[in-house]
Amino acid sequence: MSNIFYYGTDHLTSGICLALASGKITGMIDQEAAGRIRASWEEVQKIVRSQKPVYGINTGFGPLCDTHISEEDTSQLQVNILKSHSVGVGKSIPKEIAKIMMITKVHALAQGYSGIAPRTLARIIWHINHDIIPVVPEKGSVGASGDLAPLSHLFLPLIGLGEVCHKGVKVPAAKIFQQYNLKPIVLGPKEGLALINGTQFILAFAVKAVQRLSRALDAADLIGAMSLEGLAGSKRPFDERLHQLRPFKGNILVAHRLSTLLEGSAIGESHLNCGRVQDPYSIRCMPQVHGASRNAWLHLKELTEIELNSVTDNPIIFSAEDSISGGNFHGQPLAMALDYVTVAAAELGNISDRRCYLMNEGKYGLPKLLTANAGLNSGLMIPQYTTAALVTENKTLCFPASADSVPTSMGQEDHVSMGSISGRKLHQVIDNLEYIQAIELLYAVQALEFRRPLHSAPVIEACYELVREYVPVITEDRIFAYDINQLHQLITGGILLNTAEDSAAQHHLNLQKYEQFSIY
Repeated sequence: MSNIFYYGTDHLTSGICLALASGKITGMIDQEAAGRIRASWEEVQKIVRSQKPVYGINTGFGPLCDTHISEEDTSQLQVNILKSHSVGVGKSIPKEIAKIMMITKVHALAQGYSGIAPRTLARIIWHINHDIIPVVPEKGSVGASGDLAPLSHLFLPLIGLGEVCHKGVKVPAAKIFQQYNLKPIVLGPKEGLALINGTQFILAFAVKAVQRLSRALDAADLIGAMSLEGLAGSKRPFDERLHQLRPFKGNILVAHRLSTLLEGSAIGESHLNCGRVQDPYSIRCMPQVHGASRNAWLHLKELTEIELNSVTDNPIIFSAEDSISGGNFHGQPLAMALDYVTVAAAELGNISDRRCYLMNEGKYGLPKLLTANAGLNSGLMIPQYTTAALVTENKTLCFPASADSVPTSMGQEDHVSMGSISGRKLHQVIDNLEYIQAIELLYAVQALEFRRPLHSAPVIEACYELVREYVPVITEDRIFAYDINQLHQLITGGILLNTAEDSAAQHHLNLQKYEQFSIY
């Protein structure tokens, strides 16, 4: 991956977008894109001079599309749209999400179909590169025509209004301008509309979900394998021959990962002839369940990549004589995928909860509630209550926002995607999933204690040792919330997965199988 990304020219992926947001690589505009941007801007000036009616350039917006705007008012029109459409409410979205919105908007505008002025793009890139990111409320978008409210807030600072986050503090944009000796941008014809017409709010949540759910999927396989070992389960259901008979890529990948994680386990060898014919579904069917969620993730990743490299403005300016008012701003393509992946994330939590319950039952050589002194001690009775609560909460979040539509703009915009809601609630589900996985990890490592002196496979043992650095063996009741939070940090901070990957590399084990499952 290069250290420089050229907006409007290079191909953008979720991984590259996140690298831009973190400052690992720098974005700029090359001569090729700069030429297209200027040419498109000049075509808009021709439209204004010709007085040919083109939506949003010399007409009003929405149901006011038949209202003519004079040439001298075309600039004020663009300022007014940023002000009037800044109606977002609620808490501010994470700074990283707002920054991704800016990155994806620059890439869309830099393709040269939006009539944006070069100086305006340069100012947005300045905000990105200086990490001075506008404050954007989380609620108010219906996902068509574009994410109007959040994008309006995102670009208020261009005209000296709104707030920005600077060095962790919210400050008025005007104050930052004074500090850096900058002046507000004077918007030209079409520019305000080009800035706020698009799917970048939905898209930013999709990009971040691609990353977060990818990690959760990897964690699901790893923690699931640890639970299997604690339950003395069989790895036979992960035989590659079985999955080639039903060759879904996600299923094959999960079966491969589980087989690799369990390779060389003394625990597994110890019960090869125990007479247990089949494990419960939450153990045996991990390739089918985790794999289905991986298939859904792959679908979202592919659609997100298409959207990352698309133009979602309206109208599209091909030339002064050829502009099209269409519907590329409509969020439905991502909204439906985000709703689908919300179910996929929730299902990872559902099956994880079942494995927690299974480890509590006192079967397969494990004591009830994973404690040797049950009665005086409740052991791990209650953490599963938390997983039960979280999976139920996730189920209530699985109603597809894209299945609903409320007409807006006096009926001109009579079908909308609600994809902004789809994106936000997907992350709520992932938040809950990460805690469910932390609790399963607590159970799995405790279950492994009852298999000693036998050891598991190398990667699982490395992760066991990592957990024990932070969470001691459970011999009597204690405040398990502290343990859960420690394990949650190991998962969300990437420490657990990094430990697994390092151990796999050390033992020459390949946990990956398909390049498509990378976020890059």
